[in-house]
Amino acid sequence: MKEICVCGVALLLAVPLTADAQQQDERPRSPAGSSATQIGGGYYDGQLGFVGGSWIEITYGRPIRRGRDIFSPDDFVEHLNDGAPVWRAGANVSTRLVTAVAMEFAGTVIPPGEFTVFIELARDEWTLIISALRATVPGEPQDGEPALFGAFDYTPDRDLVRVRMQLDTLPHRHDQLHWEFLDITQDGGTLAIIWDNQMASVPFTVGQ
Repeated sequence: MKEICVCGVALLLAVPLTADAQQQDERPRSPAGSSATQIGGGYYDGQLGFVGGSWIEITYGRPIRRGRDIFSPDDFVEHLNDGAPVWRAGANVSTRLVTAVAMEFAGTVIPPGEFTVFIELARDEWTLIISALRATVPGEPQDGEPALFGAFDYTPDRDLVRVRMQLDTLPHRHDQLHWEFLDITQDGGTLAIIWDNQMASVPFTVGQ
């Protein structure tokens, strides 16, 4: 009888441990990420920022380095593109840029709206691509327009912006990929992607 009780307790203790392990396994390996900034506005409030400003947001999948050397191997471009013609600049889903203001990149202006973002990779030169292709968004109905997942159906005929990015080697290795808005003012700023020990960035201004 004592042995039966001991076994029963052991089974009860094992159940929550198994459930926790399953929850950890079900967690996405590349969680969803987003970065946003507010630009412009009528006046500055110490707590609210620029009141009446417009939002710019970028959403993407966030791969984790997990001890890998991401950019040094000779085949890093093929690895990150994963069979697509360009890099989705993240993981899994397409990277999306949603802006309430016109943005100017190297003399090219994109209007307010929703766009997809890709990067054409090379050893010493990365090119930011902003495309009119529409990303597939889970849970959102499609209206008949072509949509893509990741970068697998990318085509250059819908490119709106192609601009060379500045590449910087960082003193620390960032474990999880992230997009950031840097040095933001009312007139513009810099859009940057950071992963491992690399940062690639492009300046932009508020378009007219």
